[in-house]
Amino acid sequence: MLQTVRGKIKQNEFGICAAHEHLSIDLSRIKKDPDTILDDEAGMESELHHFYQAGGRSMVELTNEGMGRDVQRLKRLSEVTNVHIIACTGFYKDPFIPDFAQKWDRDAFALYFTKEIEEGIQNTGIYPGVIGEVGTSVNEIKPVEKELIIGAGKAALATGLTVTTHTSLGTMGVEQVNMLFDLGVPKDQIIIGHQDLNTNKDEVLDVLRAGVYIGFDTIGKTNYRPDEDRIAFLLDFIERGYHKQILLSADLTRKSHWKKHGGPGYDLVLQGFIPKLQEHGVTNDVIQDMLINNPAHAFSIKER
Repeated sequence: MLQTVRGKIKQNEFGICAAHEHLSIDLSRIKKDPDTILDDEAGMESELHHFYQAGGRSMVELTNEGMGRDVQRLKRLSEVTNVHIIACTGFYKDPFIPDFAQKWDRDAFALYFTKEIEEGIQNTGIYPGVIGEVGTSVNEIKPVEKELIIGAGKAALATGLTVTTHTSLGTMGVEQVNMLFDLGVPKDQIIIGHQDLNTNKDEVLDVLRAGVYIGFDTIGKTNYRPDEDRIAFLLDFIERGYHKQILLSADLTRKSHWKKHGGPGYDLVLQGFIPKLQEHGVTNDVIQDMLINNPAHAFSIKER
């Protein structure tokens, strides 16, 4: 089963999934940029309709507390668009962790996340379906981030929910895996995010060899890396047999990413990226794994 904002659903109901997205978000406290505020609910609805028309049926929304989380809005959007939405519990990374949690240790993080998973988010009656996105900095893991990742792992063990992470520019993925493995978190309960941003193929392969899921989830963000380079890596990983561990998404976080503001919209993976993979000979079975089967398994609640 998977936990959505409208309740639990079966894996075969999940459909084509965008595995790492943001609909309602506010990063302006840190970024000081109004483009990083998504608060237009009618706009969100319109963007989700485009996603649905392209074949999208589910979305994992990883805006957590400190990033502008609004799970009641997500429920309204899910009800009106019929897109399954998974909400999250978690904190992002330094410096986005809320002030009240900056000094917490792993047990405090674990307790907070577990409470939301078991009792619902802030008296809304809405339950998170994933722990995330919990993250680390570029080429380093700050002390509070270490406590955060380990706390998320402890909550995963206690509840059966998957941990999905943020890696800044794709770095520190192996270190995240090792921290979670040291706790005993199973590999099918771990998603290491943003691995399409890491230009060091050997580091990404090390993450894949560990058996965990990875996010190729900043597709279309060509200011970081050309999509042609993403495709080249992805084709190699598929050739090596790792396609059952890969999740796809675009991680939209700005007004300028939306169609109504001239951006590509949440359907960019389905409308632009998938056809390019097909041109390179990627089979429908492999595409179905990355878009449907892998997310359904990755975000399912695991037996404890």
